[in-house]
Amino acid sequence: MGYIGNYSLCICFPKKFGTTEAGPPVDVKEVFMEYAGGGTCMTVEQLRRFLVEVQGDAEVSIEDAERIVEEVLQRRHYNVKFTKKALSLEDFHFYLFSVDLNPSLLNQVHQDMTAPLSHYFIYTGHNSYLTGNQISSDCSDVPIIKALKRGLRVVELDLWPNSTKDNVLVLHGWTLTTPVELIKCLKSIKEHAFSASPYPVIITFEDHLTPDLQAKVAQMVTQTFGNMLFYPDSDCVREFPSPEELRYRIIISTKPPKEYLEDKSLSSRRSNSVKEKDSDEDVWGRMSPDLTNDDEKSDCDTSEHSLCDGDNEACDRLLRPLGAPAYKNLISIPAGKPKGKLREKLKVELDKVRRLSLSEQKFEKATISHGTEVVRFTQRNILRIYPRGTRVNSSNYNPLIGWMHGAQMVALNMQGYGKSLWLMHGMFRSNGGCGYVKKPEFLMNVGPNDQVFDPKAKPPVKKILKVKVYMGDGWHLDFKQRHLNHWSPPEFYTRVGIEGVPADKTMRKTKKRNGNWTLVWDEEFIYPLTVPEIALLRVEVHEYNMSEKDYFAGQTCLPVSELRPGIRAVPLFNRKGEKFTSLRLLMRFEFVQVDI
Repeated sequence: MGYIGNYSLCICFPKKFGTTEAGPPVDVKEVFMEYAGGGTCMTVEQLRRFLVEVQGDAEVSIEDAERIVEEVLQRRHYNVKFTKKALSLEDFHFYLFSVDLNPSLLNQVHQDMTAPLSHYFIYTGHNSYLTGNQISSDCSDVPIIKALKRGLRVVELDLWPNSTKDNVLVLHGWTLTTPVELIKCLKSIKEHAFSASPYPVIITFEDHLTPDLQAKVAQMVTQTFGNMLFYPDSDCVREFPSPEELRYRIIISTKPPKEYLEDKSLSSRRSNSVKEKDSDEDVWGRMSPDLTNDDEKSDCDTSEHSLCDGDNEACDRLLRPLGAPAYKNLISIPAGKPKGKLREKLKVELDKVRRLSLSEQKFEKATISHGTEVVRFTQRNILRIYPRGTRVNSSNYNPLIGWMHGAQMVALNMQGYGKSLWLMHGMFRSNGGCGYVKKPEFLMNVGPNDQVFDPKAKPPVKKILKVKVYMGDGWHLDFKQRHLNHWSPPEFYTRVGIEGVPADKTMRKTKKRNGNWTLVWDEEFIYPLTVPEIALLRVEVHEYNMSEKDYFAGQTCLPVSELRPGIRAVPLFNRKGEKFTSLRLLMRFEFVQVDI
């Protein structure tokens, strides 16, 4: 303390808080003591018993347990030779807190992949080529590559002619987006399609082309993909093939082109019909008046509803354009909107299947008045939902409303980040992250009176999920160059909740805990679930900030139906869904079945 004139001066030196590793939680100590028989080491056989009885790994072998022990000892005690293979309490805690050794989800495909494509939720992107907003960002193959590496299985490309109308570009029509050549996108898809999953990649074309350019597209597609390209057996698809049948194949989905008639009066009527589109039309993707083909999201196709109603020869005549016969032959998943009201669009036809696209507004209207018809339609056909055209900043809607009604292709803008994309990432961590998730049986079942699942119904609680948040670690490594405060003890809290049907949706929060960057909460939450099959567990960590908005400190989203019971390590991700190198939580999951 010093004095300057009449004023006193106090100089304070801040203390930088270091990192101290927290010890094992009480539950971990107790379970170690129980399975180690009160001793100081857990043998291979004792570990196997723990894995079977606590972790629910019923098929684990003694060899599996031995490999775990060897790996833990190698990582923690490098170059040390052990005469006996056993784990100390610290080794056991290290194992439980290792994301790769003790994951919360299975990392392999385990669902039946032999059902038709309509039986699966499919990882789907919207305007996959955009690098940012929907109005002025660049079009590129880079976001397509990034999405495919994440596991995306449905890529959307908007096809437009170039200024001289002798080549095909990919861009968001009637906007300021800069185009990219179609051939560049196709080559990148070929190179990266199966980097994350062997199951089929579906390319949806929103087609604004003349028949001559459609023929050029057909040539590009066939030359680029060669034997990877899947061709339908006939013009009239009566049942979709399975993901297993289509491993390492490329599938084209778009509207079958109409015959390119020379009747100018018909062309004029088509042009006029553009003005009469339903409200679900993407307002930024309207067709240029000098093009005669309808785009995928248009309702102008007056003949689509009657396709294949007659014999195959008549059907073939209807689908075959004069200028581009090869283009029609590429289409394995025919798309289109039948003429008429929404109920007509959702009509299930016995002799063919198709893909229907609805905007989020049109879909929401459908769920209000035709919820069960939507479910019935998606049992055989494919429903694609896309963001409304006014989402110019590439924001997204809640994908769960689509999955609740059986929609397979819930298309989201992949360019940004936020809760909707986190939910998408969470859903498609299921089934080994292969991009195809088998729809729950209740969405596919038909009752004795021809009834299907009613999304508006309020079923009883089917299962109870108990979640315990023990501790978290890694912030001092992943956030050391970031905004978290190194000069005072950080206070973290965790938000844990359920996203699903309205009856299951909830969010809880732990108390704030401060410490030396390794936080211990040791709090449990209980979640009654009426529809656990599509529920997602959301986890967010925040650092409390008294003066302003709390700092984001990691998040994850996990499919409840895929959670492995027991004490598990859970990795955390950043806002964009990219996994942190070190950030993780130690949590416990327990399921209690409820007798109905």
